[in-house]
Amino acid sequence: MGLLKSLFGSVAEKALSQVKDAIANATQQQNQTSGHTPAQAPAYTPSNSGYEREKSPEEWQAFFRNILQTEFAAYGIREDVPVTELAGAAADSFQLYRTRPTQVYKAEWGKPYSFVMYQGIQPKAVVMLGGGHSHFSNVKYLISRMYAKKLGLPYINFYTQMPNERAYVAGRIAKFLR
Repeated sequence: MGLLKSLFGSVAEKALSQVKDAIANATQQQNQTSGHTPAQAPAYTPSNSGYEREKSPEEWQAFFRNILQTEFAAYGIREDVPVTELAGAAADSFQLYRTRPTQVYKAEWGKPYSFVMYQGIQPKAVVMLGGGHSHFSNVKYLISRMYAKKLGLPYINFYTQMPNERAYVAGRIAKFLR
């Protein structure tokens, strides 16, 4: 403030004082209208911030299992199904990377499917859970996706760092099953 005073004199000091007073008055008015005094202001907690804590992988698995069992009761579900159980011990060439157009990818290298939905004994869809950009960058997910495509199964991926509200999950799965 000494620099302001030396540059602009007492005018700047007075203006700064008025700004501080205006802020203090606004804060006091807000506290009075909300019924809080500064000592009673609510503390920050995740429950009143609008964000939930992150779920563990087990919690995500249970969340999706519950949705599949209740919203899609006509389908049977199996969890953590190896790609080889659906595709066999296949070793196919897929162009997963432009630099390796003839690379062979074995089904056993794929990430196990989080959930496979069945009607009777016939698989009808695959639901995959993953974090980050795993579905588009991790070779294990890419292999699983390509084998699901080869088998004609919808590959429905969900990112576990996203909110994944129940209605959204159920609606998205239903859209793929049409």
